[in-house]
Amino acid sequence: MNIDFSLVLVIVVLVSGSIWAIDAWLFAPKRNTGEIIEQQDSDLTNEPALVEFARFIFPVVLIVFLLRGFIAEPFRIPSGSMLPTLEIGDFILVSKFSYGVRLPVINKKIIELGNPERGDVVVFRYPENPSIDYIKRVIGVPGDEIGYYNKILYINGKIAEQQPKGDYSAGYYNFKRLAEKLPNPELEHHILTSNLQPASDFILVVPEKSYFVMGDNRDNSRDSRVWGFVPDENLVGRAFFVWMSWEWGHWPKWHRAGTVIQ
Repeated sequence: MNIDFSLVLVIVVLVSGSIWAIDAWLFAPKRNTGEIIEQQDSDLTNEPALVEFARFIFPVVLIVFLLRGFIAEPFRIPSGSMLPTLEIGDFILVSKFSYGVRLPVINKKIIELGNPERGDVVVFRYPENPSIDYIKRVIGVPGDEIGYYNKILYINGKIAEQQPKGDYSAGYYNFKRLAEKLPNPELEHHILTSNLQPASDFILVVPEKSYFVMGDNRDNSRDSRVWGFVPDENLVGRAFFVWMSWEWGHWPKWHRAGTVIQ
C-alpha cells in the first residue's frame, strides 16, 4: 500500500487548523471574558488539550507541507536502476519548482518555470501506476529523434560518445562502467552495461509534452524502453542532492553525503 504523504499533510493541516480556528472564534473569547460559568477547581477556563495540541502542530505541519510541496521533497532510492549515479539507500532531495510550481496532491502546474533538459535526473509518477514514484535520466525531450544501436545512443543523428572507465561490481554482478556524453549540449555522466544482456535496438521520436527516460544502469532498468514516455503532468521534480546514504542492514555510507547529482 502506497501512502500519499502530501495528502496526509493536507488533512493534518486542515483538521488542526480548523480546530484551532473554531476555538479561537467561538470558545476562546468566552474563556477570556469569563462568560463560561466559573467553577472552583474547574478546567473550564483552561484551553482544552486537543486545542493546545492543534495550536502546536498546525504551524509545524504547515511549514513541512509548504517546504515539501513547493521547495524540496526527500526521496529514498530503492533499487539499482540508476547505478553508478545513485546507489540503493541514497536519500536524495528533489527540487519541486525546477519544472514549474505544481499544486501538491493533484500535481497540477499553476506557474511555468522551466522544462526538463537532456541529462536531468528526474522523479516522476510512474505512468502505469501514478501512485509510485520513479527516478530516471532524461534522454530525449519533445521532438527529439532517439536511436539506440548496440547499446549506444544517437540523439537527432548525433552519437552519445562513450569512454571506458573500468569495471564496476554490484553484489553478484559485474558491469562495464562507461562515461557517456550526451550531445547538444555535451553533458557527461557514467552508465553501466552488461555483456549478459542483449542489445535492444530502436529508433523513435519523442512526442509533445513528453520525455524519454532511461536508467543509468542500462541493462538493469525498467524505463521508457518498456513502458513508453513520461507525460509532462507526471513530473515531480529534479533530483539534485544526496544528503545521506544508508541501506538497511549496512553501515551508513558517509562519503556519499553531500554528493551533487549530475
